[in-house]
Amino acid sequence: MATTAPVHPVDEVPPVRSLAAFGLQHVLAMYAGAVAVPLIVGGAMKLSPADLAYLITADLLVCGVATLIQCVGFWRFGVRLPIMQGCTFAAVSPMVLIGTTGGGLPAIYGSVIVAGLAIMLLAPVFGRLLRFFPPLVTGTVILIIGVSLLPVAGNWAAGGVGAQDFGEPRNLALAGFVLAVVVGVQRFAPPFLSRIAVLIGIAVGLAAAVPFGFTDFGGVGDADWLGISTPFHFGAPSFRASAIVSMLVVALVTMTETTGDLIAVGEMTDRRVEPRALADGLRADGLSTVLGGVFNTFPYTAFAQNVGLVGMTRVRSRWVVAAAGGILVLLGLLPKLGAVVAAVPAPVLGGAGLVMFGTVAASGLRTLAEVDFKGNHNLTVVAVSVAVGMLPVGVPTVYEKFPDWFQTVMNSGISAGCLTAIVLNLLFNHLPGRPGEREGGPAAPEAPTVTA
Repeated sequence: MATTAPVHPVDEVPPVRSLAAFGLQHVLAMYAGAVAVPLIVGGAMKLSPADLAYLITADLLVCGVATLIQCVGFWRFGVRLPIMQGCTFAAVSPMVLIGTTGGGLPAIYGSVIVAGLAIMLLAPVFGRLLRFFPPLVTGTVILIIGVSLLPVAGNWAAGGVGAQDFGEPRNLALAGFVLAVVVGVQRFAPPFLSRIAVLIGIAVGLAAAVPFGFTDFGGVGDADWLGISTPFHFGAPSFRASAIVSMLVVALVTMTETTGDLIAVGEMTDRRVEPRALADGLRADGLSTVLGGVFNTFPYTAFAQNVGLVGMTRVRSRWVVAAAGGILVLLGLLPKLGAVVAAVPAPVLGGAGLVMFGTVAASGLRTLAEVDFKGNHNLTVVAVSVAVGMLPVGVPTVYEKFPDWFQTVMNSGISAGCLTAIVLNLLFNHLPGRPGEREGGPAAPEAPTVTA
């Protein structure tokens, strides 16, 4: 009798009820970050409220399409892992500069389209670099991703950057309550409920926030029922050399960050990312970025916020994240639904974010546990890489006197730490060592003989 080959957890299709719940959980985890980039760029350019709303709905629509490309995949596009896509924060500063001094939104979209095409062309090259990402490097990068995201959760927990009541005890109390609910559900609830602990925590937190005046549903009534993003809504793209060069630097940074995210999810799902799969994932990034330039939004990359959710819930199916992509498409086409999700208060997201982003950091430590730290320089690689990666997180203005291209690369703690880990691993573990050193570092001293 013929036996059916077991299906890998990444390819399993959960029941519809589970798909909807798990998918909504992913959307709520990334929604605030997804709409932050259009809000920041549009606000810096002093766009009207109607144009800002248009940017947000366009962003949500393309977020959903990009996530579907990455998870479901077609031909050589898509890594086919549970990866959410969103606008990269690495592009914010260059886009604000281009938009305010170098040609407005048409110049931004022209440079975004060129950057997307460049990512698709460079994807096979990055795929061949996978051998330079051993567990020493990947564990360090995953650790940096998690720790660098924790201030984001902290800002949410305090009320959100710029909030008038930022840091008020009631904000932190609500975030702490949500965190306690998430941990309690994970510990005491049945297996299915424990896998949607973040969704339950956000729902309970939202219910608790309403009577205390944390939420404002006024935007729901003002939002349109239907909104469709049309190509080149703000005019035909213009192609300016300076804008294109700065966005190409951003493209290299996002490719480095995406590589770390894809490897992290591969580790969490027990499906290691091979060079071809990495190239397919980066190629999907490039295609999504081109679509972003056409449909009035920005460059796209793997969203690190959701990496922690995969590790925390242990739900590894890519179809769950594909369902989340479908929900994002609906939110992009139905602005009123998007306004409902936007009403979730920042402290509620902060409480959930603390455990999710902490899970990413813990996953990095788990990967580093496989590394041999005896008799070599691997501890130095981790120490220096984490220090360089955390520098712009702890001191955001540390590089403000440097050229724009340098700030674009180094102001992202993820890309700075990743590049440092790669270089130091090559320096200590691939270049010929000093005489008397064994491969991977100096020989360990012999332990003294102990007699009874």
